[in-house]
Amino acid sequence: MDDVERAVRTYLDHLTVEKGLAANTLTSYRRDLRRYLQFLRRRDVTTLAAVSEATVTEFLVHLREGDADLGHPPLSSTSAARTVVAVRGFHKFAVADGLATLDPAAAVKPPAAAKRLPKALPLSDVEAILDAAGAPGTALALRDRALLEVLYGTGARISEAVGLDVDDLDWGESGVDGTVLLRGKGGKERLVPIGSYAREAIEAYLVRARGDLVASGSAGGGTTGGALFLNARGGRLSRQSAWAVLVRTAERAGVTRDVSPHTLRHSFATHLLDGGADVRVVQELLGHASVTTTQVYTLVTVDNLREVFATAHPRARE
Repeated sequence: MDDVERAVRTYLDHLTVEKGLAANTLTSYRRDLRRYLQFLRRRDVTTLAAVSEATVTEFLVHLREGDADLGHPPLSSTSAARTVVAVRGFHKFAVADGLATLDPAAAVKPPAAAKRLPKALPLSDVEAILDAAGAPGTALALRDRALLEVLYGTGARISEAVGLDVDDLDWGESGVDGTVLLRGKGGKERLVPIGSYAREAIEAYLVRARGDLVASGSAGGGTTGGALFLNARGGRLSRQSAWAVLVRTAERAGVTRDVSPHTLRHSFATHLLDGGADVRVVQELLGHASVTTTQVYTLVTVDNLREVFATAHPRARE
């Protein structure tokens, strides 16, 4: 056993006894550091003093490229970052415990995780879901249609939608230019315009369905507290129940893509940008603190533009 392997074992003992890490976490650390040890042995590095910043950087490159001889496939940026974090923790501990004088990994940054582009639905899928929501015409169906129209029509988060009270709606003096008051993260409030489809669905629900749900709650001793969207017992609709409404409706509509409330929010933003909306306007509508968060949607629309260009322009391809 060389000096580096002894130091790794000491570090793992430290994580187990003093840090009390969970078993799964310890397993990940052991796997990542075992791979690091294999890398060092193949370069005849057996002491901590022989490990340099270049060594750790080369290890990171090695992770991303993989090692066919050892049966290690190339790692994603996320997996490579996790492994580098384990190595950085090991070297930091070695200095703190007096096993080494310098930390060669301190300046080696884990690779940034690849941006996951938000998945938006085609407009045809959104319309199919919304059409399927109110089909039976029952009180709950009218509620479901109003709920889904609000999610797509305002870009609201699921928590913002189920948190709405009736008093948060304002149809304006003419009853045409309506707004809804959404309460976002950190208690921040924003007024969002509400379109005619969502307004009509809400009005149908308020006039023809909500009273029946209130009565159900009153009969059972429940209270609505002014909540807009109610469950079958007259209480405020929960996030989980609202999520289930969307999943059931998407299945009924024959939409095979994975659908979540956030999918409708992504679709709201993407369709706005596809229609020519300014990114800062979309930022305000979504309630993002920074336009940088919203700009991820512009990457989606650029992909759409590329696809249309590639298929429609006569000289886009040979």
